Amino acid sequence: EVQLVESGGGLVQPGGSLRLSCVASELTFSNYVMTWVRQATGKGLEWVASINSDSVSTYYADSVKGRFTISRDNARNTLYLQMNSLQPDDAAVYYCVGGMNYWAKGTLVTVSS
Repeated sequence: EVQLVESGGGLVQPGGSLRLSCVASELTFSNYVMTWVRQATGKGLEWVASINSDSVSTYYADSVKGRFTISRDNARNTLYLQMNSLQPDDAAVYYCVGGMNYWAKGTLVTVSS
């Protein structure tokens, strides 16, 4: 059974940083485009960033461009999201998604002073 397990969420002050990780198992990780999606309380899903299988191409939502960095380590079956200059609008549950078919359970990011 494919599993995606995230870590790294938590409470951070505005302007702070967090790094999310997502470890995949039972998935040929290196074959998949990987994506981060988030959902703020009371709002719909918002695409955040994607990275292609060999890390050559990365894509970002305008709302996070220049502040967030998506990366992956295929040898470790791990996806990352480095989030800098966090703002209250970034508070959400963040989901790691593999190929748009496989979803992690989500990790909560809270941005508050």
